[in-house]
Amino acid sequence: MRRTRPRPRLRRRRPVRAAVDAPGQPALSAALPLPRPGLMSAWLPTAPCTPGACVKATGSAAAVPRAVLRLTAVLALLLAGVALSPLGRRIPADWIRRWCRAIVRTAGVRVRVTGPAAPAGGLLLVAHHVSWLDIPLLAAVRPARMLAKTEIRRWPVAGALVARGGALFIERDRLRALPDTVARIAAALRGGSAVAAFPEGSTWCGRARGRFHRAVFQAALDARVPVQPVRIRYLEAGGEASTAPAFVGDDTLLASVWRVLSARGLTAEVEIRPAVPPGAHPDRRTLARAAEPDDGAGACAGLGGAAGTPTVGEPGVMR
Repeated sequence: MRRTRPRPRLRRRRPVRAAVDAPGQPALSAALPLPRPGLMSAWLPTAPCTPGACVKATGSAAAVPRAVLRLTAVLALLLAGVALSPLGRRIPADWIRRWCRAIVRTAGVRVRVTGPAAPAGGLLLVAHHVSWLDIPLLAAVRPARMLAKTEIRRWPVAGALVARGGALFIERDRLRALPDTVARIAAALRGGSAVAAFPEGSTWCGRARGRFHRAVFQAALDARVPVQPVRIRYLEAGGEASTAPAFVGDDTLLASVWRVLSARGLTAEVEIRPAVPPGAHPDRRTLARAAEPDDGAGACAGLGGAAGTPTVGEPGVMR
């Protein structure tokens, strides 16, 4: 037997060259396709919606005094919520419901709720995600523990209230943490809590939407609890779809809040759809599809006027 020696790897009897840019050759980065709009990574989905392409400006100079008054009142309610909520304990669900209703109304948003009441006990509440306003709207209808990204903790005032409301915080940039996240959601559901999630994994402008991703539905299967689909739509005074509350792309929270406060006649329509009972679907894929609205998606300027298309990703977190 001969003693083997390490040798350079050969390709057709030539050493393999490093993949570097050279005259007449494409750069390595050019050879690898860039992510398409709507695809950020396998677990950090984004939507193609942007403020410039999708969001319609609201209000005028005459609307500034109204917006300032509303902003002052909303901030007062937020501070009152922090001051009056019990220290070191979860905020009671009934208190959250009343407080969120007051926040939404003070912001000048009318709420119209249709459909049957959501069942009591443990259930997974799922909705398409348009705005920060989705959060108090859902809580005003059915208080639940929100599935939220860790950055929400740093929101001024509201972050502390979300945490004390029992939010389940996750790190979206850690794919390895996904099984643990699903297990924590399932444990909360088994304990009788309602958990609210936005399975698109990102916000859309409201005229179009993404597909529901599947991971969060595994928690409902594991805990054997119903899934409660909810549809949220924002309408202008004339009944047309409104993009004023949208919180998309590189939009700032302050800009989105200001559009809502400046809008006149903004209505939030919350449609509670029939709950999907446990055991009705054998796997998370079919369960996710069953929970999606069955009406067609609208046109989105960020997609060149096309309807919403699926994005890649799993977590269902609030933006």
